[in-house]
Amino acid sequence: MMKYRRLGKTELNVSVVGVGTWQFGGEWGMDFTQAEVDQILHKAKELGINLIDTAECYGDHLSERLIGDYLKRDRREDWIVATKFGHHFHDRFTRTNEYGATEVLAQLDRSLKALQTDYIDLYQFHSGPDEAFDNDALWTMLDKQVSAGKIRHLGLSIAKNDNLHQTSSASQVNAKTIQVVYNRLDRKPEEAVFASCEEQDLGVLARVPLASGYLSGKYKPGAVFAGNDVRHRHDPEHVKNLLQQVEEIQRTEVPEGVDMAQWALAWCLNHPAVTTVIPGSKSPAQVEANAKAALLVRDDHPQARPL
Repeated sequence: MMKYRRLGKTELNVSVVGVGTWQFGGEWGMDFTQAEVDQILHKAKELGINLIDTAECYGDHLSERLIGDYLKRDRREDWIVATKFGHHFHDRFTRTNEYGATEVLAQLDRSLKALQTDYIDLYQFHSGPDEAFDNDALWTMLDKQVSAGKIRHLGLSIAKNDNLHQTSSASQVNAKTIQVVYNRLDRKPEEAVFASCEEQDLGVLARVPLASGYLSGKYKPGAVFAGNDVRHRHDPEHVKNLLQQVEEIQRTEVPEGVDMAQWALAWCLNHPAVTTVIPGSKSPAQVEANAKAALLVRDDHPQARPL
């Protein structure tokens, strides 16, 4: 059922559906036990998913620790593990920036320890400002870590999905992938970012492919979220408008009998620049539902690869 694509210049074969893990940090309405994380990742592997995307600030390396505990009992080489750098988690929804070369090196070592691994497959600049990005000392240090084997590949996770400054400079800093917000409700990357990615042969990880769950079809205008769910911070009027758009999309674009979330993931994946999507999952059943999006994905995608 799962399909695979070449992740740009990394030459890694990545599943078209990955596992996003911000939720493991406790900011999406629930706290996860190790057993629950194990079940999610075991189900992902069973379905042919080989990409885990996490970050230093999903909790204070909490998401990474939960993943690491699973990895130490599994075959590490079966997984493509992507994490990020640049933020220091203080409390729920509270972070400060740490993009200096010395600070990031310390973060890298903490991530390696939390993930219980000797190397990170994809280490991504995490939604930082251009001033932090334009720091030669940072990228010189990271290149040394690539040479040392701690990092296999570098990538960028851009904060604004129209940040062409960072995207167009990716190859200059040895970054081989771009992570960007892209979904049916937010198509901004189509205007310039995707063209730059294709020109540079960058792999593209589409984050928030279900628009923070609004494209799942589960929520109606007026939905209320708990205080430990990041969505409670979203502007209510904006959310109402989004959910009204979702109802219209479901009525006019989603084929009858097709699950809306699967349709929304496949919609992202059918763009020629997009390599993989990284939706979050709170249960093995959600992982299984997300994985089924691969059945709706075009087989002639320019990055398509056999396993």
